[in-house]
Amino acid sequence: MKAEAGINSPFRGLGDKQLVVIGGGAAGFFCAVNAARMNPSMKVTIVEKTSKLLSKVRVSGGGRCNVTHACFEISSLVKRYPRGTNFLKKTFHQFNTNHCKEWFEQRGVKLKTEADGRMFSITDSSQTIIDCLLKEANKYGVEIVMNSEVRSMKHKEGQFMLELANNRLITSDYVCVACGGYPKSSMFDWLKALGHSIEEPVPSLFTFNMPGSPITKLMGVSVEKATVKIVGSKLSDEGPLLITHWGMSGPAILKLSAWGARELANKDYHFNILVNWLADYNEQTLRDQWQSIRNEHTAQKIGNRNPFNLAARLWVYLLNESGVHEDLRWADLPSKEQNKLIKNLTAHEFEVKGKTTFKEEFVTCGGIRLSEVDANTMESRLVPNLFFAGEILDVDGVTGGFNFQHAWTSGWIAGKAIASRSGLVNG
Repeated sequence: MKAEAGINSPFRGLGDKQLVVIGGGAAGFFCAVNAARMNPSMKVTIVEKTSKLLSKVRVSGGGRCNVTHACFEISSLVKRYPRGTNFLKKTFHQFNTNHCKEWFEQRGVKLKTEADGRMFSITDSSQTIIDCLLKEANKYGVEIVMNSEVRSMKHKEGQFMLELANNRLITSDYVCVACGGYPKSSMFDWLKALGHSIEEPVPSLFTFNMPGSPITKLMGVSVEKATVKIVGSKLSDEGPLLITHWGMSGPAILKLSAWGARELANKDYHFNILVNWLADYNEQTLRDQWQSIRNEHTAQKIGNRNPFNLAARLWVYLLNESGVHEDLRWADLPSKEQNKLIKNLTAHEFEVKGKTTFKEEFVTCGGIRLSEVDANTMESRLVPNLFFAGEILDVDGVTGGFNFQHAWTSGWIAGKAIASRSGLVNG
């Protein structure tokens, strides 16, 4: 497949510099289209190993594409990334959420902000983002080669030689590796061969499995604001929580899985959590308020009167877990059962045994060691004219559009640096 301008694009002449971008995802496209736009004389080729382009863009946000997050201050933005904070402080000064919004809107894609801060196209369709990127590729003559996995890459006398799975050989002046994260360290061998070090990859953004737990019978029940803590660690996070048929999910769980990616992998995903179903309370503050809550509902049946706005099924479940009969009046609640209920409301313990990838929006913690990459250009500090963008780097964010923002940022910086290196034409 070629973009419309094709390999014979009038933008390019004989002897022009060549850029090969490995990976047809968000970071790869953003590098390619910006490099081609800024230097129209350069030949730019995207090499994609599968038959699909921008596959994560397509499925993200339930098919709407969570483009970025309404987090416009760099100091706040970098706090949404469990790994790579210092690196990102430098990259976001060049291209951040403000620039991302402006870039898409200049190309006719208006973004909207939802209540939780996530930003989507006003069309609510990921196809809008895909069409925008493909249009840019067509406009600037970016060639796209599909079904072509890179088997090996060598750098010799200022040129890169790439061997593809179909035995095709490509030479290039510049290479940007933007092929996403790999689940196994061995899959980075072709980059290790160039001298790069790899931070061991482990999953991030996953849900917690609780096989056999009665809580799973409440699948579909959600809590708007819960706090979840990993027992025996400092890991804790807050946000919406969703009970599923396999355990627990929702932003509170996903954020916790990101911050604890390495620690939870070391535990082989077998650990206990404490759930506070009432994030605005802790055990002591709830205990302090309990008498006034009892006095307010004294004559009512406890099963019929839930003063915490929890889902009815969850409230009954918590009563049963605490040994409290639903027909008991608030005034008659014994102290033993009362203490158990307060404990279950604010520090309910569950055993986690395993994880499940969150839909198609999986992310890998780990990748190319950041000390080996120049944050100002995305260029390798070890191999001249080799660049990196996106999830291949040891950078990952929490859920909510932050991983795409890193993809846009790193892709744009790499594209600009390459265009500038080969003779910048357009800013």
